[in-house]
Amino acid sequence: MDLPKTGEFAHIGKSVVIKGELSGSEDLYIDGTVEGTIQLHGNNLVIGPNGHVHADVNTKVVVIQGKLEGNIRASERVELRKSAVIVGDIVTQRIAMEDGAYIKGKIEIQREAAKPSSPPATKPELQVEAKSVAVGSTPVTKQ
Repeated sequence: MDLPKTGEFAHIGKSVVIKGELSGSEDLYIDGTVEGTIQLHGNNLVIGPNGHVHADVNTKVVVIQGKLEGNIRASERVELRKSAVIVGDIVTQRIAMEDGAYIKGKIEIQREAAKPSSPPATKPELQVEAKSVAVGSTPVTKQ
């Protein structure tokens, strides 16, 4: 399980449903359902294998094992585990995807940290709809 390494984190369990704006100044682990927006500037978000998020996310690091429908803006990195299902656009400096992760949307890799309030600058974008993504010479499998 990819819990944050520090002891300062909040946990949203499987049976919890939250609708609205979620913001905080600590790391967050979601294994339940969240709808709305998630603002964790400077903190980490982990969406567990049972997590269902229908929200725009703005955070430092996002690790996704469950399902997310919405746009992601991570100032440092995004990690998509093999069970991740993403429908939405991603803006970040770094991204890692395990074989089996699914994404439908644009990925924009920025050289500088993603600015939370500025519109995306014109940078190279990658339009992706894939079931399986692997590092190296393995091609992206399109649907």
